[in-house]
Amino acid sequence: MAPKSRAKAGAGAGKGKAGRKQLVRPRRDAGLPLLPIVVASILGVLVVVMIGFIVYYNRPSSPPQKVAGIPCDQLEHSQVHYHAGLQIVYHGVLTNVRDNAGIQTDSAGKVTCYYWLHVHAQEKNVIHIESPASQTFSLGQFFDVWNAWSTSNGFGRQRLDANHVATFTLSGDDRMIVYVDLGDGKGPTVYTGDPRAIVLKQHEVITIEVTPPDVNPPPAFTFPSGL
Repeated sequence: MAPKSRAKAGAGAGKGKAGRKQLVRPRRDAGLPLLPIVVASILGVLVVVMIGFIVYYNRPSSPPQKVAGIPCDQLEHSQVHYHAGLQIVYHGVLTNVRDNAGIQTDSAGKVTCYYWLHVHAQEKNVIHIESPASQTFSLGQFFDVWNAWSTSNGFGRQRLDANHVATFTLSGDDRMIVYVDLGDGKGPTVYTGDPRAIVLKQHEVITIEVTPPDVNPPPAFTFPSGL
């Protein structure tokens, strides 16, 4: 009987080994690759940063502050639109108002806004008065706009007072003489008040002379066709 018992035991032992389940060890490379994840994360951050820069540098710029009560608007107004001429004569030499005075541009040269009082490059010394409603404007207000525009663009101060006309400073025997021609057929007449108080009117021509010499009558002024 003993041999049978050992045989059964041997058979049972063999059966037990065969019936055991082998443990499955996870493969070390079974997870997601790390390098592609890192690269994708870096690219994602770069894209977000680039979008941020694009949005920041293309954001609408705030318009300049009002000058002498005159704002700088994105578009020119047509509700009220007329023109006055301004001539500056320094020691007998006619000096033009700087082109585009009162017209703000960006670094690419694109117009960003127009002050209600401004000058176009193609129409020398013509002040465009363009506002959304009827209002009285003075020569002093134009000089204030011109000065703000000029200093912000690095062209220097443009003043109008007892001792200054645009960039010129009166000294020694210099004297300021102001002529106003209302276009009524009377021709230019001497203005003895504060030139800053001169009201801008349609086809009025204002001539400011720093003498000597006294250029009398002042140079003729012709408005461009269509103005």
